[in-house]
Amino acid sequence: MGHRITIGTRGSKLALWQAEHVRGLLVSAFTNLCIDFSIIKTTGDQLQSNPPSNISKGLFTKEIEIALLDQKIDLAVHSVKDLPTDLPKGLKICCIPAREDPRDALISKSGLGLNNLPTGAKIGTSSLRRKSQLFYLRSDLEVVALRGNIDTRMRKLKETNLDAIVLAAAGVKRLFGADLVTQFFEVDKIVPAAGQGALGIEIRENDDQINTLLKEICCQRSEVEVGVERLVLRELGGGCQVPIGVNAQLESNKLSVVGLVSSPDGRKRILKKTVSDSADSTEIGLLLAEKLIQDGANEILQVQFGTQQ
Repeated sequence: MGHRITIGTRGSKLALWQAEHVRGLLVSAFTNLCIDFSIIKTTGDQLQSNPPSNISKGLFTKEIEIALLDQKIDLAVHSVKDLPTDLPKGLKICCIPAREDPRDALISKSGLGLNNLPTGAKIGTSSLRRKSQLFYLRSDLEVVALRGNIDTRMRKLKETNLDAIVLAAAGVKRLFGADLVTQFFEVDKIVPAAGQGALGIEIRENDDQINTLLKEICCQRSEVEVGVERLVLRELGGGCQVPIGVNAQLESNKLSVVGLVSSPDGRKRILKKTVSDSADSTEIGLLLAEKLIQDGANEILQVQFGTQQ
């Protein structure tokens, strides 16, 4: 198939890796396809010094989505965890390729895991979700805000007095390899963000040609897992400003989902799990969200953040 298309992406090393990965998948499926990149700087990229709680997810996608609506690009590659649950009118996520590791990872200077770090150890993270769960596991820790792209955070670990950092395992593996990780946190110990480790390809709703191309690189398992996670997040009304975690794993037609709502200090924490062999993933997602709400998730969210459910 001879055709030329343009992928829109942010300009960080990880974003470019992700865009290149998608290009590789497409070129493997369509050998005569020509693919260009359009690097777009988003508002979120320009606010790297702001606290994470002051930056909404949409600020990392807005300019790219405008370019998509204006037909300056044909598709956009995002980290799904950066995408709001409600997309602009006229756009859709049409494809999720095979997902990378969804877990969070600890990288420490000493090579010690979380339980063996010294009392009062200083850990850097850009996520309220990670911060709250670290406090739950060890209330003695000093958790400091750490902004910047993954390579910036790795540099700060080396150059400052941080003992360790926690970040998404997928990004570390993609840029540096798994050997750099000191400890992987299982998904019921530090519950990942919805969509963590997955790439979402966004297109115009009426672009049937691009939609047809992308069907060749979609992963059904990843789409089911991420769909459930984003449904739970949507039902809870959460985003970057709220410590919410949710992870789904589909194995042998059995869908396991774990969800978490926590206060920022980790003292109030609701964690629920559900396992089902039902084919209705929507029903499972709604059931988990309802379990969290029944156990008091709304109260935590409303008291801490004034969110309206």
